[in-house]
Amino acid sequence: MPTLEERLRQVMADETARLHAAPDLVDRVVRSTRRKRTRGRVAALATSVAVIAAGPLYLTAAPGAMQTPTASETPAVSETPDPPAIDDIPPVRSDPPNLGDLGDGKVFKHVKVGYLPEGLKWSNWSVDYGESYSTSWNFDGDEHGSYCVQIFVYEGQAVQQVDDRVQAYRDEGEGEEVTVGDRTGYSVIADVGEDGMAGTPTLFLNMGEQRRAEIMFSPVYVKKFPNAKAVERELTKIAEGLTADN
Repeated sequence: MPTLEERLRQVMADETARLHAAPDLVDRVVRSTRRKRTRGRVAALATSVAVIAAGPLYLTAAPGAMQTPTASETPAVSETPDPPAIDDIPPVRSDPPNLGDLGDGKVFKHVKVGYLPEGLKWSNWSVDYGESYSTSWNFDGDEHGSYCVQIFVYEGQAVQQVDDRVQAYRDEGEGEEVTVGDRTGYSVIADVGEDGMAGTPTLFLNMGEQRRAEIMFSPVYVKKFPNAKAVERELTKIAEGLTADN
């Protein structure tokens, strides 16, 4: 089998016979020898081949031999690092982290749900992003089914995120301030017009300085109630029964 240098000379001879270098010459030589060379030889080979495209060759009396320009005349060639080994690539999480088996779903992380409308079951779905987490309830307990009621809880630094959203509703003149026992909240129809729906009845509850809850009824579930007042009453009951363990 011809050596690396012999293969290189042959490629150069073929190319220089036509007085110009093929645009992909460097790539072809690099690809053809990548698995057999050391890192130092990669740089030397790429630099030598690049001379063909960058300037004339200087031939010595020995047939087939080649003298390359000095380092100052040779254009710099950067070496592309090899891709990381497969073992070095971290696995991709296919599903977001969740809260595990919540039983009936009425206690999740730091929050306890004291009231839910009749006929609802825990959906076997939840998500846990640390300072924000959520779960939901529907009629059949199917995690792939549509939700009826969903509660999202925000804690710590995530509180600012939901406070900013509530302030945006205030600024737009959407929704209204509400009182839930001795706590404050904000009631609004969110996402009006999305997916052709009338919107999502939502109650934001202030559960303390470092905790907020967002209680939502799905637009489909809302149709089970006779009017908006009935929906508002149910949202308020859920908010009244929502407590925290700290």
